[in-house]
Amino acid sequence: MAAKKKNFETQLKRLQTIVESLENGELALEKSVALYKEGMTLSKECRTQLENARNEIRLFTEEGEAPFDEETTSAIITD
Repeated sequence: MAAKKKNFETQLKRLQTIVESLENGELALEKSVALYKEGMTLSKECRTQLENARNEIRLFTEEGEAPFDEETTSAIITD
């Protein structure tokens, strides 16, 4: 059985940890490069998941539901 994909929140948390480690600047070059590669992979996976969610929402709204108000949604996300 294939390993279950990590959920968005887990991937995002790992990505944040990687960014903090890289910004710290105390890692060896090899470790920094490895973390950078992992971070880029996670970033791509998160972006794909967000795009899939956006498409699901778009499909749902095309079926008769009202679209989200961007200002309201943005305020909720940043809280």
